[in-house]
Amino acid sequence: MNKKWSASSRRSFLKSSAIVGGAAMAGLGLSRAVHAAGSDVIKLCLVGCGGRGNGAIRDNIKGAEAAGVKVQVVAIADAFEDRAKDTAEGLRKEFGPDIVDLPEDRVFVGLDAYKKAIDSGVDMMINATPPGFRPCQYKYAVEAGKHVFMEKPVCVDAPGYRMVMEANKLADEKGLKVGVGLQRHHQASYLSEIGAIKEGKIGDITFLRCYWNGGAIWIRRRDPSMNELQYQVHNWYHFTWLSGDNIVEQHVHNLDVCNWVMDDHPVEANGMGGCELRYRGENRGVGQIFDHHCVEFTYANGVKMFSQCRQINNCWNNVSEAAHGTKGVSGCSEGPNKVNPYVQEHIDLLNAITKGEKYNEGYYGANSTFTAVLGRLATYSGQVVKWEDAVNGMPALAPEITSWDQEAPVVKDENGDYPIAQPGVYKPY
Repeated sequence: MNKKWSASSRRSFLKSSAIVGGAAMAGLGLSRAVHAAGSDVIKLCLVGCGGRGNGAIRDNIKGAEAAGVKVQVVAIADAFEDRAKDTAEGLRKEFGPDIVDLPEDRVFVGLDAYKKAIDSGVDMMINATPPGFRPCQYKYAVEAGKHVFMEKPVCVDAPGYRMVMEANKLADEKGLKVGVGLQRHHQASYLSEIGAIKEGKIGDITFLRCYWNGGAIWIRRRDPSMNELQYQVHNWYHFTWLSGDNIVEQHVHNLDVCNWVMDDHPVEANGMGGCELRYRGENRGVGQIFDHHCVEFTYANGVKMFSQCRQINNCWNNVSEAAHGTKGVSGCSEGPNKVNPYVQEHIDLLNAITKGEKYNEGYYGANSTFTAVLGRLATYSGQVVKWEDAVNGMPALAPEITSWDQEAPVVKDENGDYPIAQPGVYKPY
């Protein structure tokens, strides 16, 4: 790859960040051209039927009601049959046939199920699959001319980042609308306070802090009927090629807020981290991600962002962001939140679709995600890592998976443990 990705990604970030939260840019007159011809109903497919997928589709339905927009769920897809069927049955019972039209032949199962759902006559995909699958699924949906809401993070590696950025450009060319599940951009307290920061409330930014320190995350145990690849997809959070590690999957929210304040992404990072407790005792051999990361990021103007994330029980917990300036300090969020931001992000997206307004959160979604990837490369390697080098030189972690018979991307060693990155040994790119 050449070095165009460093400059172009920064320009795209600055351009997209000019839209604060869900506020839309000028209309393009494309509203009727980009969903079902002659229909006022936006037809939806859900790809990924886990907890977040079930939450996102319900948030969309609630958002549609609030916005006065008609939606109908007409297809769902998941790699696992039980999740797809359970989700379909739950939606049918909860909402009825006017909102959920899901015959059995539009409940798709398998690794290619997302293609079948996208190709089943829908206008919009809601994507909540493991992040390692997200770039190729997003690309497929955009190429098929569908609007997209995708959960965060949007990738786990540099090839995925580049794929998302290219799909963002194609979405713009096609007049498609893209939402990303970084819901703080639709949360009133963040919108008002970050707006005030940008207007000079705390003066010039001198440094930032952000945290997601909490307890241990869920573990899904191995089903004896599963092969190795099926187990890893089932227990996806604990494999870097699928989740990106907790700094990417979870801490991306806080890193995104700091990028939002700066209207930029960092250009380098250094840090440290490790796996202290996660895979001991009964959890030995469960996965391979770290349970703590601490990173110092540097922006192009020299401002530092200090980042912590941890998933260990019985420790100091903190989920927050702070911006320090020449005139004071801000927590980046202030004031009441009268509307659920998880619903508001769907209201804003649906309004953009029906009004034909330009709307693409994929740019800051990709840049904030890769900020987290950069932090992971720093903690895994123990080296100072550069944005430009990482974007253009990092190898793929997430291979294209088309069959359950494929070899899993990571395998256990002779002691029954999955490989965990070793600082000083791990090569970031």
